[in-house]
Amino acid sequence: MKNTIKNYDAIIVGGGMVGAAAALGLVQAGWSVAIIEHESPSEFIADSEPDIRISAIGCTSVALLERLGAWSAIKKMRITPYRRLETWEWEESKVVFDAASLSLPELGFMVENRLLQLGLWQQFEQYADLDLYCPAKLERMVKTTQRPERWDVILDNGDCLRSPLVIGADGANSMVRKLAGIGITGWQYRQSCMLISVETQDLPQDTTWQKFYPSGPRAFLPLFDRHASLVWYDSPARIRHLQSLSLTELDREIASGFPERLGSVKAKAAASFPLIRRHAQRYFKSGVVIVGDAAHTINPLAGQGVNLGYRDVEVLLEVLIDANKKGKDYASDEVLNRYQLRRYPDNLLMQAGMDVFYKAFSNQLPPLRLVRNLALMAAQRAGKLKEWALKYALGL
Repeated sequence: MKNTIKNYDAIIVGGGMVGAAAALGLVQAGWSVAIIEHESPSEFIADSEPDIRISAIGCTSVALLERLGAWSAIKKMRITPYRRLETWEWEESKVVFDAASLSLPELGFMVENRLLQLGLWQQFEQYADLDLYCPAKLERMVKTTQRPERWDVILDNGDCLRSPLVIGADGANSMVRKLAGIGITGWQYRQSCMLISVETQDLPQDTTWQKFYPSGPRAFLPLFDRHASLVWYDSPARIRHLQSLSLTELDREIASGFPERLGSVKAKAAASFPLIRRHAQRYFKSGVVIVGDAAHTINPLAGQGVNLGYRDVEVLLEVLIDANKKGKDYASDEVLNRYQLRRYPDNLLMQAGMDVFYKAFSNQLPPLRLVRNLALMAAQRAGKLKEWALKYALGL
């Protein structure tokens, strides 16, 4: 190990979409910040194919990215606005959410995950108090015996960083969470998910849609030019089979497996992953706090994962910066508990809501099919209740 120890106000492990946002928010408030990430995002090439990983960014997430100075950089790359969201099982039970109903220009934007990360990273060099350790990996964390207590964060290259606060933004298999001794509860759903980048015959419209099938929903996400992303939920065995096919064979499966409104598409790339629900039993412990997927993963049915992560960041920044301004120990349990009290119930409610949808639409008993489609019909006519649901999903 190197003899020198560098001190910071906060150390963030994980420089993805959520960790990078937290780093910028703190350094803009005058904090000294270290951010640790094992791999930097590749540069943007204008005529490149879209990435497989796509996020539906809501308007409150856009507002956060604007405050951090990253949204203008992201817009200069490529984003796709969507103004309508449609979901149905039976055609007559279709529910439509429209930006116009809330007097919004759009519901949100489809953005490639890598470009979200890249737009944030492009802001790093403006700040002398932000040190980026990349490529680097967390090796271990040791609590110091001195008062006030600090964490020594040791990297795989021997660097040692010290801070009263460690923020874990290192994803679903968070090393920070494990080293801090924060437990999780969760389970694997009886479905997997396949993401398929496709090229369409027609220019994609500003509508994203999702149809429920007996084996799971299938969704369409419009992207730039003639590109789009398809999301196919199905049994793990079925998804493994689809993943084994050539792109030409996959085209045929898409044609028979998606609604006719999709039209003719050509698959360009595909990837799959299991659906797992995880929720940390707590969000902080002894000067360690976790955000985003390190704290919670959710069924991606409504595309809320990264938006929940950005809501975590907004609240954590508010709590930390306010405590620091008032001269309080911002790494104390008292302060970090304020973040947990505000974010844990919201994330749990969103997880529970997605589970209700998953369980309700996974059962093919005729009476239940009738009930859930009647419920969708009622939702379409629910007026203010439907408007409230849309506002909640958008974080308004």
